[in-house]
Amino acid sequence: MAVANAAVKILMEAPVPEKRMRNRAATEQAILDAAKRLLAEEGFQNFGINAVARGAGCDKQLIYRYYGGLDGLVEAIGADLGSWVKDRIPDDTGGMFLLTYGDLMERLALLFLDALRADPLMRRIVAWEVSENSEQVRRLSEARSKALAGWIERMRGSLTPPKGIDAQAVNAMIFAAIQHVVLSATLSNQCAGLVLKTARDWEKASTALKRIVRGVYG
Repeated sequence: MAVANAAVKILMEAPVPEKRMRNRAATEQAILDAAKRLLAEEGFQNFGINAVARGAGCDKQLIYRYYGGLDGLVEAIGADLGSWVKDRIPDDTGGMFLLTYGDLMERLALLFLDALRADPLMRRIVAWEVSENSEQVRRLSEARSKALAGWIERMRGSLTPPKGIDAQAVNAMIFAAIQHVVLSATLSNQCAGLVLKTARDWEKASTALKRIVRGVYG
């Protein structure tokens, strides 16, 4: 009898496996984290309900229940990109005095460079933008672009670009350059002959980026 009671006590005290999590919020977050991890590691090619469920340690029916399936999950990832911008690109000046539009864009460009370097999923999304023309990729791309545009609107206040400069076109080219440099460095530790391996290498790239921004905006 004592042995039986001890066994029951052990079972009652044993941790509940992840796949049996009953807290909906925790389960939803586990599913979302697994989906992002899967996309970052393997891309859309192996992105499926079964794979996400395995990664989250839950029954696949919970993905349908909480997200409505893969499309809903992609929408949730897109919404999460707004949080990515807030986390990686904070709404503060970082000690800089933003006296001009050039100050603003210099800060955003440097923050975006560092954020992209640190996030494999975002690098995947950027790579998909130029290699895949699917509805899923379009949704994620638009979510990121919208979040970045929102940052500029919140931070710029009364700051405006110099007269005669098409800021939308210039900023698009600046961000495209940042994305290309980071993706190239991820693949081969260099871009157009510029070695990008060490912190000093990236400091050189950051200095060049600042000069480009200042060359346009002053």
